Amino acid sequence: MELLKVEHVTMQFGGLKAINNLNMSIEKGEIHGLLGPNGSGKTTCFNVISGVYQPTEGDVLLEGKKINGNQKYEINQLGIARTFQHISLFSTMNVLENVIIGQHCRTKAGIFSAMLRTRSDREEEKRVVERAYELLDFVGLTHRAGELACNLPYGEQRLLEIVRALASQPKLIMLDEASAGMNSVEKDNLIRIIRAISAEGITILMIEHDMKLAMSLSDQITVLDHGAKIAEGLPQAIQTNQKVIEAYLGKGGVARAKHAASEKS
Repeated sequence: MELLKVEHVTMQFGGLKAINNLNMSIEKGEIHGLLGPNGSGKTTCFNVISGVYQPTEGDVLLEGKKINGNQKYEINQLGIARTFQHISLFSTMNVLENVIIGQHCRTKAGIFSAMLRTRSDREEEKRVVERAYELLDFVGLTHRAGELACNLPYGEQRLLEIVRALASQPKLIMLDEASAGMNSVEKDNLIRIIRAISAEGITILMIEHDMKLAMSLSDQITVLDHGAKIAEGLPQAIQTNQKVIEAYLGKGGVARAKHAASEKS
């Protein structure tokens, strides 16, 4: 069943089309990789889906309902959460507070009940804190709960961003370069976490430069180049797609690679 559909979306900045007539669909429960060389339009696509940008043309549909035109917080409430290519935590807050803030769109307490400290407000606060600890335990960060987010090692900051996104109870979580800057041990842990998120029934759309990681995790892959879709399909088919190879290596690079392979043989 289709969860998200990007329908004839173009995103234009002046004379530059960062996305050009993009069509993409993501099924419920799948891990969908969004790949392409630098400048291909991947993060712009994320920004359109999450409401940072309003598309110049086309629509974004979540469960068949148009969501472009909504504010970012409204799209989050509808069930889409994301991480960012450049870490975007509340660095002067501690780890637990970052996760609690991630639940804000699902809490009910208003300003007056919060000021009066009503019983329902206290009960909700307790549930929010308990849920935050559950999520931190999910990624192995419980022991960091009281530490400032800015003091965490880089790999753990990446995990905290994922936890904060999960705190909003998303139907779809979008991971923008989640493995960037991670060592091999951290990447193995990330793979375990992404698979565990998927096992919970949460759909995942991920931008990833680590091709091995992307190919091992993705059920389907869409590849962009210069804002246009050049390939879509199973990882095995994407790996051997000539347009994809040329997009990453260039035609000259492909020729050199073939020449080197022939010399070895």
